[in-house]
Amino acid sequence: MLDGKAIAEFPAKEVARRLGLLPQSAIAPDGITVADLVSRGRYPHQGFLRQWSEEDEAAVQEALAATGTRELSARRVDELSGGQRQRVWVAMVLAQQTDLLLLDEPTTFLDIAHQVELMELFAHLNRRGRTVVAVLHDLNHAARYADHIIAMRDGEIVASGTPEQVVTSERVERIYGLPNVVIADPVSGGPLVVPLGMPIPDPEAREGSEATA
Repeated sequence: MLDGKAIAEFPAKEVARRLGLLPQSAIAPDGITVADLVSRGRYPHQGFLRQWSEEDEAAVQEALAATGTRELSARRVDELSGGQRQRVWVAMVLAQQTDLLLLDEPTTFLDIAHQVELMELFAHLNRRGRTVVAVLHDLNHAARYADHIIAMRDGEIVASGTPEQVVTSERVERIYGLPNVVIADPVSGGPLVVPLGMPIPDPEAREGSEATA
């Protein structure tokens, strides 16, 4: 459903003008350059009577600048590192200039600096009125940047609410099997998950007990 209507009832271009989607494993055409790939984000805005415009070029340049990929624009996508490719895909989604962004693991392959940079960018877009929905396995990113969190296990929703309501030590251990403590984030004041570590099974001890049994 999109805006109360079955998404299949919308023409494809109409969906792409309303919804920007970053899948977890996006595949670029062979040999395509960064500039060409990001420009494809403007495809939903093209038509028989509307060709490439200054508005389209500005949207592409803004997306490249926002993701720090402008200096990569002439390079082929298949020559880039995993982190660079991820930022290029984010740039393409941003170039669509939709009001709604769906992001599946947007910080995959990125080093910590670029992870924070992108999360700050998404937070900025949200403050400017865009709705951002992201799948995140980094609990501390979710706790710091999300207004609303839905926690899931085995395809079922187990909790929903603010970060403070959802990210608790008991719930993290129940969902992930990870002993932890939750403390106040010294920067944001929200919950911060600190793992306590997990015991490593001793194969020799297990073999001994099986032999005894």
